[in-house]
Amino acid sequence: MIRPVPHVSGMAAYALADLGGENTVSLAQNESAFPPSPAAIAAGRDAMANLSLYPDPEWTELRAAIAEVHGLEPTRVLCGTGSMELIGCLIRAYAGRRDRVLGTDYGYAFVASAAAQCQADYVKAREVDLTVSIDDIIAALTRETRIVFVCNPGNPTGTLIPNSEILRLRDRLPADVLLVVDQAYAEFSDDTNDPSEIFALTDRGDTVILRTFSKAYGLAGARAGWGYFPPEVAADLRKLLNPNNVSVASQATAVAAIRDQAYMRNVVYRTAEIRDRFAEDCRALGLIVPQSHTNFVLLRFASTLDAQRADAVLRANNLLMRGMGGYGLDNCLRATICEAPVMDRCLTALRGVLK
Repeated sequence: MIRPVPHVSGMAAYALADLGGENTVSLAQNESAFPPSPAAIAAGRDAMANLSLYPDPEWTELRAAIAEVHGLEPTRVLCGTGSMELIGCLIRAYAGRRDRVLGTDYGYAFVASAAAQCQADYVKAREVDLTVSIDDIIAALTRETRIVFVCNPGNPTGTLIPNSEILRLRDRLPADVLLVVDQAYAEFSDDTNDPSEIFALTDRGDTVILRTFSKAYGLAGARAGWGYFPPEVAADLRKLLNPNNVSVASQATAVAAIRDQAYMRNVVYRTAEIRDRFAEDCRALGLIVPQSHTNFVLLRFASTLDAQRADAVLRANNLLMRGMGGYGLDNCLRATICEAPVMDRCLTALRGVLK
């Protein structure tokens, strides 16, 4: 029998969301409540005529569009098949056997899987009130720490720390520790946290900023993510990236999406409006709902049993939220924000459980 190497054999597979049955409305994957920009859809459709060609390995137009919108240097932008590819390559480049990758209690779970692939140890610093704690990250540092991952805004919590805390963390980290700031939901908080302050950290040579087109731009199916890197880190990462990673259609779609900032901002505004109303209605039912700066909310029930009962009732109504047991939050469900009628259906189901 052919066997994998021992550390792969002992790994657990990355836990994907349960998508339910054919008629289920999924609120489990933090997809956009609204379709992509019409300009993005049209660009992707036109690009289909070029599928006989390999995609541009330099992402030339996409890099230029990202740099123009955010005021960045194009050569320091790298693109991946979602930010997941960039995360995996960063860990393979900068951590190995018995090195430590430091995240937080409720950081992105894929980081642990990526660390296991290269036999690095994934360690979690405590969060306080479901929020990243810089003091706890600093306290968890050891000589073996090579990478620190911070999600801001957080997933699955939706909570946010100010830029000043990220800057404080970078100042307290050793110079040989890479800081990776995962900003998959940043478009929902850019009005609160000036993005230029965080992008400027890359000038130090020891910090990477990651973003994605999957959330605010509604392109989860296109698998297009990007990051801003110090030049030396970018050069090393290119050695590990698939040279034709982002498809022809995905690049064209992402270019048109990021150039349509008015549409994206409108999606963020409409999503936040539905989110905040839904959160308030859930709090009125007695649920604990942290203030969210993303396109989802975390619902904390009085007990694990209540969360299980709510999950069962929602499923009976063809609605599926994400259970949070994998994060140690057995009494929580995470609800992606969908269009208002779907959220109203969720409230009706929850009222039946919590009345």
